[in-house]
Amino acid sequence: MYDLVLKGGEIVDGTGNESFIGNVAIADGLIKEISSTDIHDTSKTIDVSGLTVSPGFIDMHTHSDFTLIADGRAESQVHQGVTTEVIGQCGISCAPVCSHDNIPMVSPWYTSDIEHDHWHSFSEYLDALDASDLGVNVMAFVGHGTIHRAVIGDELRAGEQDEIAQMARMVDTAMDEGAGGFSSGLEYFPGILASPEHLVPLCEVAAKHNRLYATHVRNRDTHYDLGFAEAIATARQASAKLQISHIQPKFGAPDYAMEHTLEMIELARKHDADIAFDIIPHDWAHTLMAAILPKWAQAGSIDDVLKRLKNSEDREKIKANSQPMWLLVKARRWSDIVLLNAYENKDLVGADFEEIGRMRGVDPYDAVFDILLEEGGNMMGTMWSSKSFRDSDLDLCLQQPECAVISDTVAIANDGVLKDHMGSLSGYGWAARFLQYYVRDREVLSLSDGIKKITSIPAERLGLPDRGKLKKGFKADICVFDKTSITSNVTAKNPRRYASGIAHVLVNGQLAMHNGERQPVNAGCVVREFA
Repeated sequence: MYDLVLKGGEIVDGTGNESFIGNVAIADGLIKEISSTDIHDTSKTIDVSGLTVSPGFIDMHTHSDFTLIADGRAESQVHQGVTTEVIGQCGISCAPVCSHDNIPMVSPWYTSDIEHDHWHSFSEYLDALDASDLGVNVMAFVGHGTIHRAVIGDELRAGEQDEIAQMARMVDTAMDEGAGGFSSGLEYFPGILASPEHLVPLCEVAAKHNRLYATHVRNRDTHYDLGFAEAIATARQASAKLQISHIQPKFGAPDYAMEHTLEMIELARKHDADIAFDIIPHDWAHTLMAAILPKWAQAGSIDDVLKRLKNSEDREKIKANSQPMWLLVKARRWSDIVLLNAYENKDLVGADFEEIGRMRGVDPYDAVFDILLEEGGNMMGTMWSSKSFRDSDLDLCLQQPECAVISDTVAIANDGVLKDHMGSLSGYGWAARFLQYYVRDREVLSLSDGIKKITSIPAERLGLPDRGKLKKGFKADICVFDKTSITSNVTAKNPRRYASGIAHVLVNGQLAMHNGERQPVNAGCVVREFA
C-alpha cells in the first residue's frame, strides 16, 4: 500500500517533456508509481486536479551555510517549493576552520543570537548541520576563501607553493568528508588575491573527485571578458567541470558582453571544456555592503576595518578606488542602490542611498561608511541591492540548454531568530518570480522547459542521481502549485513576504506544505554522496 497518492494533476516531470494528467504514488520517501490511470491502493489521496505537479525545486547556489544551523526550517525556501539547496558558494563556507573563534568570520549571515555546535573539519560541520531539523535537503561545497583563511589568515597575499599544496590537501579532505564541490569568489576578499596558479591545484582536487568547480568570477563589468576567460582557463588547466555562478554581466559591461561571453564558452566547449552556468531571475543584484571596500581596506579583523572607516583619509582613499565592485557606485547612481539588510538601521531598509544621504545630510558614499560603522560587529551581514542586470541578458541565457536558475540567497524565516535577516530581494520569491515573470507572463520559456531549469538541470550537474525528476525510484521531493497564480510578493519595502500559489510541498515523501500551509515537518537531510 502506498503512503500517499497525488491524484489528477498536470505532471511536469522535470525532463522538458510535455506535461500530462496523471497520478503520483509515494511510499517510504520514494516515488513508486506514475500513472495516467487511477491508483487506489493507498492510505491517503490528495486531489490535485487543476494544479501542476513537478519535482521539488533545486537551488544550486545559496549562502544558507549558517542560517540553516540557526534555523533549519528554511521557511523562505519551502514556501516557494524548494526542496534542495546547495551551500558553500562564492568561496564562502563555514568549514574547515583552525579555531572555533574563526567560525563567525567565515560563516555567512552568522548570528550570535543562538547557541550552536562547534566544528573544525568539514565533516564536523556537516554533522552540526545534520543535527538541525532541516526543512530542505542540503548539499555543501567547500569555499576557497575559507580554506585560504585557514592556512594564511587575513594576510594580503595569495600563498606560497607549500601553502597552496596545504590548501589542496584540505580541499581533498573536505571532498572525502562530503563536500559536493569547490567554489571561489574572486570579487571578494580573500579570493580577490588569488590567480589561476593559486586556484588550479585546488580545482585539480575537485576534478579528481569528479566534483564541480563553481566560481563567482573576478569581474562582470568593464573587464568581463578577462574574468570569464580566467575562469575558463583555470578549469581547462585543471580538467575540472566549471559552473559559472550568476553569469549575467553587471552595470558597466558593454551591450554585447552577454553574447560574447556565450561565444567564449561555446568555443571552449568545442575543445572539450565542460562548462555550464546559472542566473538569478531578477534585474536586482545584491551583495555585502563591505564588498565595496578595496582589498586593503578589508584586510584583518572587523575591528581593523571599522578603524579604517573612522579615518577621514582612508575614507577618501576608498572613494578614489577606480574599480569598485559595483561601478554604479563610481557612477554615483545612488538612486539605483537600496539598503537591503541591517540590524542597527532597520528603519532604512528599502530606502535608496540618494534618499539616505539626503535624510542624513551627508554624501551618499559617507552614508555607506556611517552605516557600516553603526552596524559594527554585524557589518558582514549588512546587505545592499542594486539595479545591475538587464532582462535581455537573462532572456538570452535562459534560451541556452545548460543554464540553471538560482537564488544566490539564504534560507530564512519571517519569524524566529532569523526574522530580521535578509539575503536578497528575491530571497522569499526567486522561484516564484521565475515561474511567474519569465515563464507565465513573458513566455521566455515553456512551463516544461522552465521547470527543467530548476529541477533536472541542476540535479544532473551536481551529481544528484535520484532527485530532480518525477520518476519511479527517485526521492519524493515534489512541488504542487497553481501555475496561473504562483507569485512572488516581495518588494523593496516589504521583502519578507512568502510566495503564493504553492499548494503542497513534499520533502523525502513527507508533506512540508499542505493546502498552502506550512506543516510542522522538517524531513530534509544532508546529502554526502554523489554520482
